[in-house]
Amino acid sequence: MVATHLADLGASVAVHGTTPTSTQAFNEATSLDAVATEIAEQTDANVIAVHGDLTNPDTVTENYATIKERLGPVDILINNAGGDIGSTGTSGPNAGKPLVNDAIEVSLEDVRTILDRNLTTCILACKAAVPSMMERNSGWVVTIGSIAGLSGHRSEVVYGTAKAAVHEYTRCLAAQMRPYGVYANVIAPGEIITPRFVASRPTNDDRKVEVGPLTRYGWPMEVAKTVEFFVTSDSSYVSGQVLRVDGGAQIFPS
Repeated sequence: MVATHLADLGASVAVHGTTPTSTQAFNEATSLDAVATEIAEQTDANVIAVHGDLTNPDTVTENYATIKERLGPVDILINNAGGDIGSTGTSGPNAGKPLVNDAIEVSLEDVRTILDRNLTTCILACKAAVPSMMERNSGWVVTIGSIAGLSGHRSEVVYGTAKAAVHEYTRCLAAQMRPYGVYANVIAPGEIITPRFVASRPTNDDRKVEVGPLTRYGWPMEVAKTVEFFVTSDSSYVSGQVLRVDGGAQIFPS
């Protein structure tokens, strides 16, 4: 939805997945190319698809080079790789969540996988894309964090830890980029209805409404519109911030 919304606003867009068919994991689309084609047809934008393991520096470098060659300089980077997916991958039980998911008994393999999936991907993508923004004194980085990284809890501990680290990395990036006019902010979603969200936990049909009390679930477009805020003049003096998009589920200071 973020890619579609940005394309609808006039941006050329690159969509990414781990494999050309990773969209099939939760029946979102037949392929990444199909997603790119659908967005292009809906918005009349220039849209391409790239794929690969973003925890691999060489893959990130290659993907960035492809995007730059086909679309031109990268003005907006959305760090959206992540999730509480452990070493079994999306095909594992509970859509990949570690079966033991607490602070003590979680496996080291799951710890490393989740930290890499969330934090390493964010750092490598920024290392690839931000230097060019610095050269042009212009650019926007929006990292998708989570309200899980803003509070303590007994389960999904490594995911919360990884998102807290992603938040802090983005704050540090914002501090470094101030003299260059490059923005870096975080969106911390709450419970957003996506195919993987539905596949990985019990959900309440009564909360699957688009208007009504804020105890409802959120929707991808509500995150996409927040991305729009962060990459337009609406936020011309906002950087280094973590903005919850959670319907007020967390209302304490970050």
